[in-house]
Amino acid sequence: MPDERGRSARPEPDCPVEVALAAVAGRWTTLVLRELMNGPHSYSDLCERLPDISAKVLAERLRVLEQRGLLTHERLRGFPVRTRYQLTPAGLALRPLLIELYRTGVAVGSAHERR
Repeated sequence: MPDERGRSARPEPDCPVEVALAAVAGRWTTLVLRELMNGPHSYSDLCERLPDISAKVLAERLRVLEQRGLLTHERLRGFPVRTRYQLTPAGLALRPLLIELYRTGVAVGSAHERR
């Protein structure tokens, strides 16, 4: 590990690995992040891009990501009221993690299939 925070004898909430995993934890979270990696989207855009997610779950994921400091939202003027969601620099910093998780999943899946 690069520093002492990663050398604890048990999982600690301030361990950088635990922080990173908590940031992407939750069903649908990685897919919501994926969509926002390409730029800001309105709530309705996200619903169209992720048609199988329920409105309740999407709203919850967006709220949690905002609480984690990974995205911001902006209410746009006009009627009907629209909301635009955008990743913060901390949210954008998750891109390499998501890419590596994907690559690791492919490798682990391939190894499992060969067994």
